[in-house]
Amino acid sequence: MSEYAKARELGEQAREKEWTRPSFAKQLFLGNFRLDLVRPAPAPADEAAKRGEEFVRAVRKFLDAHVDPAEIERTAQVPDEVVKGLAGLGAFGITISEEYGGLGLPYLYYCRALMLVGSYCPALATLLSAHQSIGVPQPLKLFGTEEQKREYLPRCARGEISAFLLTEPDVGSDPARLSTTAVRDGDEYVLDGVKLWTTNGVVADLLVVMARTGEKVSAFVVEADTPGITVQRRNRFMGLRGIENGVTEFRQVRVPARNLIGREGQGLKIALTTLNTGRLSLPATCAGNAKWAVKIAREWGNARVQWGRSVGRHEAVATKISFIAATAYALEAVCDLTSRMADDQRNDIRIEAALAKLYASELSYQVLDELVQIRGGRGYESAESLAARGERGVPAEQMLRDSRINRIFEGSSEIMRLLITREAVDAHLSAAGELIDPDASPQARARALKRAGAFYARWLPTLVAGTGNLPTSYADFGPLAAHLRYVERTSRKLARSLFYGMSRWQGRLEHRQAFLGRIVDVGAELFAMTAVCVRAEEDAADLGRRPYELADTFCRQARRRADALFARLWDNSDSADVRLARYVLDGRYGFLEEGVLDPSIEGPWVGAPEGGENVRRKIT
Repeated sequence: MSEYAKARELGEQAREKEWTRPSFAKQLFLGNFRLDLVRPAPAPADEAAKRGEEFVRAVRKFLDAHVDPAEIERTAQVPDEVVKGLAGLGAFGITISEEYGGLGLPYLYYCRALMLVGSYCPALATLLSAHQSIGVPQPLKLFGTEEQKREYLPRCARGEISAFLLTEPDVGSDPARLSTTAVRDGDEYVLDGVKLWTTNGVVADLLVVMARTGEKVSAFVVEADTPGITVQRRNRFMGLRGIENGVTEFRQVRVPARNLIGREGQGLKIALTTLNTGRLSLPATCAGNAKWAVKIAREWGNARVQWGRSVGRHEAVATKISFIAATAYALEAVCDLTSRMADDQRNDIRIEAALAKLYASELSYQVLDELVQIRGGRGYESAESLAARGERGVPAEQMLRDSRINRIFEGSSEIMRLLITREAVDAHLSAAGELIDPDASPQARARALKRAGAFYARWLPTLVAGTGNLPTSYADFGPLAAHLRYVERTSRKLARSLFYGMSRWQGRLEHRQAFLGRIVDVGAELFAMTAVCVRAEEDAADLGRRPYELADTFCRQARRRADALFARLWDNSDSADVRLARYVLDGRYGFLEEGVLDPSIEGPWVGAPEGGENVRRKIT
């Protein structure tokens, strides 16, 4: 079996295979616009909402009084007193149930708190979210034993920081290459290996470690001060300078067998399931960044005067401000809807959470890039430099740098598109997968042919026409009705396009990643349009026409992006691009590299530090 096939098989074994609850996004990719699954958006209970609002207000007050984001950027460290202050508020146990010492708040208020923190200090938001979304709390909530929950969750809720250790120097999104091992020795496992980019790893008290147990991957809770663990160095990055991210080595580290999370071989399943809701932290911080950008764009757009009027009144800048404001409203709507669905638990949100992460990380970066452009030279200048020469220290360039990682960690945009595609085509593979499987037996193919015939005989006729073709549909949405009709029609068009791609390329479709990426991006636009229409209808009760204005403009922009993506499904340069890239990799165009000097520091492309003192530090 090839390395690619092994990696694919491992990923397939780890993914959730059953769909026991409905999924709005899954149906969307099948051309079935199930608005009833998201409207009305589920709402938290009154008591939970009251406690959530009080908590968010307390966090806001604490940030304003005790956190200096400029200091964190300058010193590249979150002060210990800030960590302890947030711990005192319960900010490290927002979603941990009260039974285990946490606040037990809905995801909706976890996300709103992160949106607030992310707008003010993205590094601090990363500290909190890495601890709760992918650190010890979430895996134990989902897969831990009662003994593990009682031992570790109260510690996490009190503010003992946790970290998640999966990535290795030679392992990113390909877990089949994982080399850290956990070997059973009586009542213990012995861990050996090196983990890279361990967010919170320098200051963590508790670790979730993914290690190979035989042919499969398992997950463990590990005390960070266990003998044999060395934080070899702290990593420095383009942005998020306040996060304490390291390289962690395990050398004959003995871990009690009772610290195994779930069963042996469940590690990747635990990681993927954890991320279903864990990914919601990123859309929250992205929405916070975008909402902050609206404030700065408005204030600067009015204050800066050029050619006789404020720059915001010039069309070239006005279109950027419109994009920023409309997108900010949509990103908050996407985050809000997905977190409410996570709380409600009536829907399977694995695709929705992935779409929210993908869409918010891509669009918020564009928003911040446009903000820097609106600010001109001042957008490129640091806040500290601006303040030193007597101007308002707006950290636009820092926010842009900080947000860049959102398109990479917890699943890069490219990996997210492949993950979403796999889930989106699950119904097709269940019906007809063995028809395109070269290893399937003739009997299996015959059974699959019968299954596929029955499935497509029922499904294909549903793609011909629907409520989106009726001019009176969704009339209760007022000015947004036309946009929902577009979503319904376009979801069927999307399903037809995906079906045609499967028919055309069959088993080779998984390698048509540019095509699949556009399919997913269209689906993301449709999901965002739905979320923003549902949010605007709800907000209009208190805010009148204003939410409709934002939603209408966003939907107009989203429709143009979706139409452009459709056009590129079949009219593109993908094949030529792949061919040219192969030539580049083969060195055919070496002459292009002449006349330049490479400032890179010499060293292997993939490596790990050796030796050195332990740079782990304890929050005191």
